[in-house]
Amino acid sequence: MKRFFLAFNFAFLCSFGLFGQYQSFKTTDGELAFQSFGEGFPVLIINGGPGISSSGFADLAQMLAENNRTIIYDQRGTGLSKLENLDSSTINLDLMVEDIELLRKHLGYDKWIVLGHSFGGMLAYAYAVKHPQRVQAMIQSHSGGLDLDILEDFDVYSQLSETYRDSLNHYSAKIQLGDSSEETARRRATILARAYLFNDSLAAGISGRFMDGNMRINSLMWKDLSQNNFDLSAELSEFNKPVLILNGKNEVAPINLAEKAHKILPNSSLVIMDRCGHYGWLDRPDIYLTEVSEFLKQHSKSNL
Repeated sequence: MKRFFLAFNFAFLCSFGLFGQYQSFKTTDGELAFQSFGEGFPVLIINGGPGISSSGFADLAQMLAENNRTIIYDQRGTGLSKLENLDSSTINLDLMVEDIELLRKHLGYDKWIVLGHSFGGMLAYAYAVKHPQRVQAMIQSHSGGLDLDILEDFDVYSQLSETYRDSLNHYSAKIQLGDSSEETARRRATILARAYLFNDSLAAGISGRFMDGNMRINSLMWKDLSQNNFDLSAELSEFNKPVLILNGKNEVAPINLAEKAHKILPNSSLVIMDRCGHYGWLDRPDIYLTEVSEFLKQHSKSNL
């Protein structure tokens, strides 16, 4: 049951209005779309999913753009990024890492700060291992971790009451049995959103995202990670760049993932936010935005 919820729900991020025009460029097998905000040292924001667009991160990107150039992009096959075929030859970790490097080259940056949220944190780790010289510093936001422990530890039920658990099971079962109605999907998403936030009053603002996403991409990506035994612990033990790790105390992705990363990464700092779920900038903007902004200020420099 955990794997079912992981495949369908992990890190489907909140949706907000857009603040700019997407641009795109051609890759070896498709087209990659991106947006940028503000001016200053570049910060790449990698959203979660996998299989979902970056539109839900436009708001966060603008929040962090006061003194930096922030960039979001649609991962391959999502949003406005074009990909003709969706199969194991086009959806895998190596190509997703390559897309990030192609984006850096397209924008002409020598180095940037990389912020990865949820699954995007796993992707940020992989990019940092493959291209450490291009990473000025890294932020791990409610990260999926540096290995596959998330597959065992992820628990969407932990933040739900028994009543909501029963309701979630009910609507999930209906969908599995072929109910494709928008009403069933909406009801399930409304309940599910409560698992990702400590503050229930914010749930309505993110529930729509749980109805979106390309589940073909999601399935292919998790299959690729599993088949290749994703585990970057050894490599990241030698990654000496500054890393800020943020996690909620009331998380579907448990604290032990962040604590493990903190122990392995030699130059990391860990911030655990009380009364906070999977979206720190929503549940605890007072802590999340302050910590991230200070980290960016400390580690940004002119991009010569």
